Amino acid sequence: METSVHIIVEGLVQGVGYRWYAARRAQALGLKGFVRNLYDGTVEVEARGDRSLLEELIRDLKVGPRSARVTNLKIEWDSAGNRTYSQFEIR
Repeated sequence: METSVHIIVEGLVQGVGYRWYAARRAQALGLKGFVRNLYDGTVEVEARGDRSLLEELIRDLKVGPRSARVTNLKIEWDSAGNRTYSQFEIR
């Protein structure tokens, strides 16, 4: 069953290739949604797909690319509601 997750990634996650990393992982898992930098230095991820695949994405996001330092993930399930996406994109 398809579900949605909204994630705020905290730490050293801007300027280190984190959005590219997140998008590649989500695309490889067949998820739809987006990733973008926020003004406070965090990264926002919204993804839609099978829950087990979303959980796999979350495991990957906790690590991030080699140059990133992830300190925390704020995770909210089903927060995307009825929004639909045609692909996973970097915004």
